[in-house]
Amino acid sequence: MTDASPADAWKQWHEERTASVSAPHGPLSLTGTYWLDDYTDGKLPAIPGQWRVDGDGVVRTLDGERTRLGADATVALGERRLVVIVREGLWGVRDFDPAAPARTAFLESPGIDATPYDPRWAVEGRFTPYPDGSTDVRVENADGRKRALGLAGELTFTLAGQEHTLQVARQADGRLWAVFADATSGRGSYRFRFLYPAAPDADGRTTVDLNRATLPPCAFADHFICPFPPPGNTLTADVAAGERNLAAPRAV
Repeated sequence: MTDASPADAWKQWHEERTASVSAPHGPLSLTGTYWLDDYTDGKLPAIPGQWRVDGDGVVRTLDGERTRLGADATVALGERRLVVIVREGLWGVRDFDPAAPARTAFLESPGIDATPYDPRWAVEGRFTPYPDGSTDVRVENADGRKRALGLAGELTFTLAGQEHTLQVARQADGRLWAVFADATSGRGSYRFRFLYPAAPDADGRTTVDLNRATLPPCAFADHFICPFPPPGNTLTADVAAGERNLAAPRAV
């Protein structure tokens, strides 16, 4: 049995991505992100109980019973799922509802508008870590607030004879993460996208496969707080590859 071709591997990846974002509690089901500091009485919209920050966690009181919840804790509410989050010391609760209109519309649409695999968009890159290991850059987020984005170094690669550089973060599993825009952003593609190159080898080499550029979570629901690209992460090239936008609804 032979390994799948790059085109077939991309097709499988695209199908898995579509299934992931449209899962019952995937990004399309997010109907609200509620920061507890904004609700001093502890009452969140359409969510039972009272919620308050307590040190390094959140306490939910419902029918006289107190439950302490840490970051990423999940509470079932019928078919809905409530997830506790913390960002730069601010605690919040996210509400995921499988019946969210965005998810319903997506399931009735062609899905994600993505360009089929093209080998020209998969090139070798070289990662150069910052001398100090990492640096924080404050960037605007989709909710209008500025937050720190931790960057680990620079990823350099060449497209059609032109060299490009992206500032990238490093994931816990060693993969890189780039938030980038390009010449198609806002005119044929979403205003910015994410890319997750594989962990670099000992010489800093990795593959920059723009066929696997993904839409950020905020493309699926307005309640995500995705970071915008840091300074210098807007490519001059037209990256007509990867996930581009949500597909238009089917005609009826």
